[in-house]
Amino acid sequence: MKDAINRSVLGTANLAVAFLLTSALWYVFLDPNGVLKLYTPMYGFSLVVVLATVVVAMASFAEGWPRLAGVPSRPIRGLIRTVIALALTFFVVRGFFWGFLGRYGVTYFSPGAIVAAGGVGAEFFNARENASTAIIYLSATFLWIGMTLTLGFGAWPWRAVTPGVRAFSRLALIGLLSIVAYAVLFHPHVTQLFYPAQIMAGVPPWWEGVARTSSAYFNLGWVMAVVAVLVVTDLLWGGWPWRMAGSDGWVRGTFVLVGSLALGALLFVLLERGMTSAWGEAFQGGQYTDAPSFRHLHVAEIAGFLVLATFALDAFFPAGSGVLRRLARTVVAALLAAALYVFYYSSWATRLLGKVQGIAQPEDTPLVWTLLFLTVVLVQRDFLERWPLAERSAE
Repeated sequence: MKDAINRSVLGTANLAVAFLLTSALWYVFLDPNGVLKLYTPMYGFSLVVVLATVVVAMASFAEGWPRLAGVPSRPIRGLIRTVIALALTFFVVRGFFWGFLGRYGVTYFSPGAIVAAGGVGAEFFNARENASTAIIYLSATFLWIGMTLTLGFGAWPWRAVTPGVRAFSRLALIGLLSIVAYAVLFHPHVTQLFYPAQIMAGVPPWWEGVARTSSAYFNLGWVMAVVAVLVVTDLLWGGWPWRMAGSDGWVRGTFVLVGSLALGALLFVLLERGMTSAWGEAFQGGQYTDAPSFRHLHVAEIAGFLVLATFALDAFFPAGSGVLRRLARTVVAALLAAALYVFYYSSWATRLLGKVQGIAQPEDTPLVWTLLFLTVVLVQRDFLERWPLAERSAE
């Protein structure tokens, strides 16, 4: 009991340090009144979401690559992995999207290619915002597909190969499926960002009749809700209920895919109904909280708070088994997510983050701060191997 209390106190201290570090990083890189002012907001958003995606891909999809077994110190290993993640983030955004894919494949992934193509609104700031929006959507799709495959299919069908081959194969499959999913769920929206709309490159948003908006925030909302379901069931429930389908393989993978989509849709509907109870029915043409697109995006933001709260619990506080303990930790995660929500929209956050006051402001995207905080948590959990919380094992 005493040991659990001590670990809880230490975990709380580490969570506070992670919050302070996130605040410092926010001021230097993203705060509109800070140093670099990268929060425009979509450009800063794209950098943070790609960094978070790279960290998750290295730690989970690639099974802890690089392992750095020859480096005995956990802090040094963590520092090397962090530098690699930052370098990969720079390469993905500036090299792959801006320098390659946008120039030689899909114009809207590169602000320079958009400006060079000309047309209405082809100036660098708007071009960078539009390119960043596409990068955000594709990164979110990559995270969703990757988490589904890793939690559901696991090592199947690459059980007999080396970890390196398995990691490469899984990343390649995630990339392929992400492109297909992105093309259907988000590409039609991005083609509408230009004037005239790129109707020969993408179909009109097919979800408009159901979502009451042409914005792909509708799809981002339910995708993030599914990601929240995957994270909660994996970290707080030890893989339940997916473990009922056996070990990793196509049966469990199909169960995870279908089940998480169903639970994610349920969470999406419940959150939107909660907003309807608070603000009334959304309608096409509505502004701020009355806009259907805001409601859909707000589901993604709330799901983001839940994901952050769940990872924070897993990284900093003692875990345990048993239904009652898992249920209690789920309730704590929900309460922590609610606390994050209240904090973000408080006057404290307005001053600390330099953000726009109030809710439903077009220049405010809570997922940026949430993902930055989450990345700090993941770096300690996965790159630093929970140092200094965990017992020394490899030092």
